[in-house]
Amino acid sequence: MSERVAVRKTYKLFIGGKFPRSESGRSYLVQSSNVSLASRKDARDAVVAARAAVKGWAGATAYNRGQILYRAAEMLEGRREQFVALGVPGDEVDAAVDRWVWYAGWSDKLSQVYGGANPVAGPYFNLSAPEPTGVVAVVAPERPALLGLVSVIAPAIVTGNTVVVAASPTEPLAAVTLAEVLATSDLPGGVVNILTGRITETAPTLAAHMDVNAIDLSGVTDADLAADLEVKAAENLKRVLRPAPADHDWSATPGLARMTSLLETKTVWHPKGV
Repeated sequence: MSERVAVRKTYKLFIGGKFPRSESGRSYLVQSSNVSLASRKDARDAVVAARAAVKGWAGATAYNRGQILYRAAEMLEGRREQFVALGVPGDEVDAAVDRWVWYAGWSDKLSQVYGGANPVAGPYFNLSAPEPTGVVAVVAPERPALLGLVSVIAPAIVTGNTVVVAASPTEPLAAVTLAEVLATSDLPGGVVNILTGRITETAPTLAAHMDVNAIDLSGVTDADLAADLEVKAAENLKRVLRPAPADHDWSATPGLARMTSLLETKTVWHPKGV
């Protein structure tokens, strides 16, 4: 009996709930595995998918979004050993699971904390409510590969935004495997889109894209690139989250800043009845 030849896995992009190869046909080698090398066209396709998903995801109940994030935690827990086999420390996988659960718990509480009735001089109700910004582009931190990725995706989507993530080019396997987790977590297609490859190729396209409403530069370590991306983002007044400090502790309790920075506040006036 001849020796069996192992089937090498090709790690693809995650766009619109599907796993396409790059339209350019390019790939690069990471840990003896082929990984798709996203192009500018792939980045534009991902924005189209994210925009198409905004209405349904933002319109879902906060409770439902929390259920889906919790389901992602369940599925990630079940794939723990797979991530460990990719080189992600077990403690980091556990922390990533806990981070999904933490953000899931905030889904139906954030509007109570950051919204409410405002005191006004006059016979009116004045109510403020947080709403999602829309499509958010994210440059994921290189390390910790999994926990860092979850820490930038979860706060964006739990508040009703959709995201296009430029994953770390040196640590892409955890990102695409997380995409496989999300694809089986009841998450609607297009809510999370993940691009692998060169940040210098995809991030400028996302920063300049007129249908992207905010950009999170947490994973950008090159000061010149960060400055260039901010200039491009200014063309349509995107919200910009600046790069995380080099010593940022991604394992610390995250707080609410990442969620609130990607929200808009709508205020409504209504006359009081007599």
